[in-house]
Amino acid sequence: RLMPELPKFDDEDLKFYGDEEEESALSPPAALMSVLATQELLLENILECIPVGEFAVIQPLSDEFCLVLGYLLTWKLTLAFFKAASSQLRVLYSQYLRRTKSLNKLLYHLFRLMPENPVVSGPTSEVPNKDTKTFFTEELHLDVK
Repeated sequence: RLMPELPKFDDEDLKFYGDEEEESALSPPAALMSVLATQELLLENILECIPVGEFAVIQPLSDEFCLVLGYLLTWKLTLAFFKAASSQLRVLYSQYLRRTKSLNKLLYHLFRLMPENPVVSGPTSEVPNKDTKTFFTEELHLDVK
């Protein structure tokens, strides 16, 4: 709930970023970026031996699973922050992510974490169905109860 409220604090300082000759960059919240940087290093250690195009098998409820989940949830917060920012602020934030290569790292991690066949688990039938439900065709509900 807090992330959409944060960009308005950077709106006040926006006028100071337009006068420089080089491309300006503005960091999203420092605490969030610090956590993200730490998680990027941990994920690199976990996924370093897996090339892009192959996928890592992460066992549920393992330490690796918790690290990956934390990383993805941190990106969810970052994207919520971006969504609430004005277009001028988004440009500055995206320049920061470009300089730190965080978005590139996210894509590398996603392409190594994405399962080969993202079928939604559930009751299965013996007869193959051409309307197989995948994570790309079904809405995923992540409500915490």
